[in-house]
Amino acid sequence: MDFKSKIDIAARLKSGERIVVDLGCGAKKLAGSIGIDRSQLPDVDIITDIEKGLGFLPDSSVDELHCRSVLEHLENFEPVMSDIVRVLKPTGTAHIFVPHFSNPYFYSDYTHKRPFGLYTFYYFVDEPYQLKRKVPVFYTNTRIKILSLRLVFRSPFWLGRQLRKMFGFFVNLSSGCREFYEQYLCYVVPCHGIEIVFTPDRQNNSQQQST
Repeated sequence: MDFKSKIDIAARLKSGERIVVDLGCGAKKLAGSIGIDRSQLPDVDIITDIEKGLGFLPDSSVDELHCRSVLEHLENFEPVMSDIVRVLKPTGTAHIFVPHFSNPYFYSDYTHKRPFGLYTFYYFVDEPYQLKRKVPVFYTNTRIKILSLRLVFRSPFWLGRQLRKMFGFFVNLSSGCREFYEQYLCYVVPCHGIEIVFTPDRQNNSQQQST
C-alpha cells in the first residue's frame, strides 16, 4: 500500500465524527468528505492508486462512501468492490455512479476500461434477492444489499433531455421495467448510466468467508 495523506487520517477516524469518503474525487470533492484520488489536486486529501487497496482505512470505519464515474477506469474492479464493502460500517452506504454499456459517449474516453449493465452489481448479491434473471454468485465472496438502483437518462440537447426524462420515469417504475428495457430497448434509447446505493451484507460475507 502506497499513499500520501495531507490529513491526519488516524486522528480523523478516532474523533468520533461521521466519516464520509469521496473515492476518486478528482478536482472537486463532496463537501465535508475525505477526498481520495491518485492525482495531486487541491481537494485530494489522500493521494493513492485505489487499485492498490484502501489499507489506510480500517474495517467498518466509513459511514458513507461516494464514487462517481470512477469504477469504469479500473482494471481490477472486483478487489476494489471488496475493499469498499470492507471499509463500510455495517449500516454504512455506498453511493455509486457508473456509465451504462449503451452510453455512446463511454467509448469516446480512451481511459475507460469497462462499461456496466443492470446486472453487474447483482453478481455481489445472493440469488434470492436478485432480479428475475439470475446471475452467478460464485465468482466472489463479497456480498452487498442493494438499497436502490436507477437507470439515468441524459442528453446534451434540450429536447433530448425532456424526452429522456419522461422515458426514464417509466423505465424506473419497477425492476421488471428496467430488465425489459435493457433486453429490448437499450440500443433504441441509450442509457447514460447507473446510480446505485448499497450497504454491506455482513451476515452473508461472514458465511462465505467461513466456508
